[in-house]
Amino acid sequence: MLQEYDVAIIGAGGAGMMCAAHAGRRGRSVVLMDHASKIGRKILISGGGRCNFTNIFATPENFVSQNPHFCKSALSRYTPDDFVSLVRKHKIPFHEKKLGQLFCDRSAQEIVDMLITECDNAQVQFETNCLVDSVKKKDSFVIETSKGMFKADSLIIATGGLSIPQIGATGFGYEIARQFGLSLVATHPALVGFTLDRKMLSQVSEISGVSVDSIVRCNGSSFRENTLFTHEGLSGPAILQASLYWQKGEDVVIDMQPGLDTDKWLTSKKKAGTKSDIKNVLGEIMPKRLAEKFCALNGLEHPFNQLQEKDIEALAHLLHEWILHPTGTIGYKKAEVTRGGVSTDELSSKTMEAKKVPGLYFIGEVVDVTGQLGGYNFQWAWASATAAGEVC
Repeated sequence: MLQEYDVAIIGAGGAGMMCAAHAGRRGRSVVLMDHASKIGRKILISGGGRCNFTNIFATPENFVSQNPHFCKSALSRYTPDDFVSLVRKHKIPFHEKKLGQLFCDRSAQEIVDMLITECDNAQVQFETNCLVDSVKKKDSFVIETSKGMFKADSLIIATGGLSIPQIGATGFGYEIARQFGLSLVATHPALVGFTLDRKMLSQVSEISGVSVDSIVRCNGSSFRENTLFTHEGLSGPAILQASLYWQKGEDVVIDMQPGLDTDKWLTSKKKAGTKSDIKNVLGEIMPKRLAEKFCALNGLEHPFNQLQEKDIEALAHLLHEWILHPTGTIGYKKAEVTRGGVSTDELSSKTMEAKKVPGLYFIGEVVDVTGQLGGYNFQWAWASATAAGEVC
């Protein structure tokens, strides 16, 4: 039996539900389908289960894309304040954690429930456990699924990227783009930890769990947050941010003493005549385990009073510019998002509609627009979904 709707949306995550609610409120009949039995799983695991649902400081500069101007239209028309108003309407308590990041006070489930309620109020039809076998287009789109055939004038792809496959992420959206002749920007794991070569990893893994306030620089961008050393390599907020800009073969530079005039501080220690080992002196300004490993890795295992003036200058420089050489990233299994995706050259920035295929839209993570860590990717989901939902 052929079921007919005005709009079919594949992918019942944040972007899919947001788009469905907007389209349904316009009087469009909407079917929202997902291959999973439980919807909104990425929302549920985000922010440690409390969902960092937006960032009040979101601007286009917080996003990476081959066309950095593409996101401006959608972001300007649906702002963080707009989503906060929706959260307040549903009486969900929230707080700012840091740097403009907004989290639920209680549970991410409240954001999922809010979106479901918005869809229910707009009379959206949910179809879960719905596997899409094929998509064809003549006058309308015909979607063949495990729950029968669906026909719709508009088709919205909101299937996300490749990150976190263990909760159901697939490359389905990219396959649809290729099927209809749309170009893709190469995809990579992003907002993810770095791996190191075997020799370096054997050293760094010994300080797994140690975290330090830092500035991490990569490819012209820099971030001040914590760097975390792990049994897999490097992680922590500053490293995850840097990974969004990292290209294979590039170095990352870690400033482990941001804000400290280390040359002046080390010189004062020299004048005081300290006889401690260098690692013990550095242990006064960084975690002791890190100080020990840092000295071992850089050939600094001798008494501090043996350092000459040029040695102090070199050590001060090294503390601010410790250069590390990632071999890669941990991969999609732990990446928060996927960088790259459907090329923005193929889409209208105002509506998210494919220029070559009338009625076909791509929203959210599947598009080559990727935000920094801190609620930006959810804001892109809400904004791009609204742009499509208001016209599809």
